[in-house]
Amino acid sequence: MINMMREFRKHVDATSEDVGKDFAEEARKIHYKETEERGIRGQATREEAIELIEEGIAVHPLPVLPEEGN
Repeated sequence: MINMMREFRKHVDATSEDVGKDFAEEARKIHYKETEERGIRGQATREEAIELIEEGIAVHPLPVLPEEGN
């Protein structure tokens, strides 16, 4: 299972842009077509994630791997 999660994370890292703490803002811009559509990843607070979901913006947490200090 851990190896599957590692492979998934490698894929996500290779096919998305890390927008860091600007995740919620960038996700909204993409959703409302204010910027180009692309895969992004980053950090969002619990409240930000709930708000995004309520707006109809799909978000998914990434698995934390053991080597990341879990």
